[in-house]
Amino acid sequence: MSSPCCGFLAQYTHHHLVAFLLTFFSYVLLHASRKTFSNVKVSISAQWTPSVQNASSPAFSPRETWEENNLFADSDEATLFLGVLDTIFLFSYAVGLYMSGVIGDRMNLRYVLSFGLCGSAIVEFVFGTLTEWLQFYNIYLYCGLWVLNGLLQSAVWPCVVAVMGNWFGKSGRGFVFGLWSACASVGNILGAFLASSVLKYGYEYAFLVTSVLQFAGGVVVFFGLLTSPKEVGLCLESETSPSPVERDADSHRPLMSDEEDEEEEGSEEVCDGGYYTIQQGDEEPRETPKAIGFCQAFCLPGVLPYSLAYACLKLVNYSFFFWLPFYLSRNFGWKEAQADRLSVWYDVGGIIGGTIQGLISDCMGKRAPVLAVSLLLAMGALVGYSHSPPDQVVNAALLATTGFFIGGPSNMISSAISADLGRQEALRGSQEALATVTGIVDGTGSIGAAAGQYLVSLIESKLGWMCVFYFFIVMTGGSIVFILPLIVTEIRAMWRDRQARTYQL
Repeated sequence: MSSPCCGFLAQYTHHHLVAFLLTFFSYVLLHASRKTFSNVKVSISAQWTPSVQNASSPAFSPRETWEENNLFADSDEATLFLGVLDTIFLFSYAVGLYMSGVIGDRMNLRYVLSFGLCGSAIVEFVFGTLTEWLQFYNIYLYCGLWVLNGLLQSAVWPCVVAVMGNWFGKSGRGFVFGLWSACASVGNILGAFLASSVLKYGYEYAFLVTSVLQFAGGVVVFFGLLTSPKEVGLCLESETSPSPVERDADSHRPLMSDEEDEEEEGSEEVCDGGYYTIQQGDEEPRETPKAIGFCQAFCLPGVLPYSLAYACLKLVNYSFFFWLPFYLSRNFGWKEAQADRLSVWYDVGGIIGGTIQGLISDCMGKRAPVLAVSLLLAMGALVGYSHSPPDQVVNAALLATTGFFIGGPSNMISSAISADLGRQEALRGSQEALATVTGIVDGTGSIGAAAGQYLVSLIESKLGWMCVFYFFIVMTGGSIVFILPLIVTEIRAMWRDRQARTYQL
């Protein structure tokens, strides 16, 4: 008798592995280039301030050269503008997500994904490398480029989640997506190491390396990605063989429903041995399901509460993403390269947290209770990290713990739960909604994150870092409040299931 693990893995082919790896590394490269900006903020701030304030300027540099780079009077003004750039990026990214999700459900996902990767790489090269090589510094140019970068990057996430949703059914989705959603954290780690490795040559080379790698990734995706199993005649085993948990008609699950993957009666495509065969007959082939409308997707069960919860949670998660190296360098006086390397422990915690919590949610058949417990513990972890001593080992341990309880739920909402929402029973008859729903959830989250980045820089400049951490704790609590009705519903369903099993015994 084969083990459950072997049975779980037997349904996948090398095509599944290729789709997993290509989408994974697409977002790894995107996040690596995105992380570069946060890793070089200290260097950029130094470059944009006059030589009197700039202790890092070479002694042989003529004062006139540094005065031409004088965008701001001091480092505080430069820091505030860096926060504005983060906000501009995230707002344009949020707006783009709402649009790109809809576009992704109506166009070939491979084209949209490749265009986003290659276009964003070109913009980042111009922003960080070309302007420095040409010694051309302009606030309006930086703002315009970052708006364009946000719009282009927004095309990537809805597409990769939609491709993964096409290839991997709900059987084991929490674990598979939990493992796969580590792509953002792996990208952060890769970006931190790449930036710290070449930072000694100038911050422009950090942008150069990551943008070139991202552009190359976009080319590989364009020529190598299969967006659906149907492109090679495959179907999902989970579509025809629901698990015992999914057969329970009394589970009352709005998201993880057994209706999600059933084939419609009268379909001409038949799944036989893992492959699609076409029945011969006089009937014409069925039409491809039309994509769902934006407003209709917003009104689907669970989309609004999870979107609002993700807005609060992404604010906290992205504040660590954008400001952690800066905080470690300024607050503890560590070198920028040391702060970059130390910040990866937050992402390590997020990788482990997303995978373990996704696996637990698969075993329970519920997502919201797992999120609630993790977010409650995250509030305690934030209190602990805010009092971290200036010791790198202790700081790394606290960072990993905080990343586990914040990055883990963030990964779960943006991937596994978004896929659940995009494949729920209410979509029967219109399955083309994965990219749209993912764009709505991540777009709403990005609006919260965008507002948060400006608030972080404002609170830090007025009240200090301790008040920033209090702000994070309040926002984490807000995430729990928004999904509280879903938590109650799923806990009640678990209680009914337990009672039903007890009576059967």
